[in-house]
Amino acid sequence: MEYINAIGRRKSAVARVYVSEGSGKITINKKDLTEYFPSAILQYVVKQPLNLLNVADKYDVKVNLDGGGFTGQSQALRLAISRALVKINAEDKKALKDQGFLTRDSRAVERKKPGRPKARARFQFSKR
Repeated sequence: MEYINAIGRRKSAVARVYVSEGSGKITINKKDLTEYFPSAILQYVVKQPLNLLNVADKYDVKVNLDGGGFTGQSQALRLAISRALVKINAEDKKALKDQGFLTRDSRAVERKKPGRPKARARFQFSKR
């Protein structure tokens, strides 16, 4: 097995993942997972699909992350890892899908409209 690649998106974050057999090392933009995501919650989110299938120490994951904030990036990465794991073993698809790891969360920031301070907010109305 060489590299299996997949892509995950969330808000404006894009994660390109390359999975290969190894010892469980996750490298994001040439940094270790704990260095890139210091928060334990975000590390947990990234590892969720690997821990669900009990393959956390079986694959090395190399990631190119771009755009968005840290929460969007971690969720984009979770989707990309899940998609790569399905490419490796199609029988894992049901378990990942039941947990919602294969669903692309399409919610993004609504664009600002002209003549308004934000997307839906209006300036205060003054009668006089």
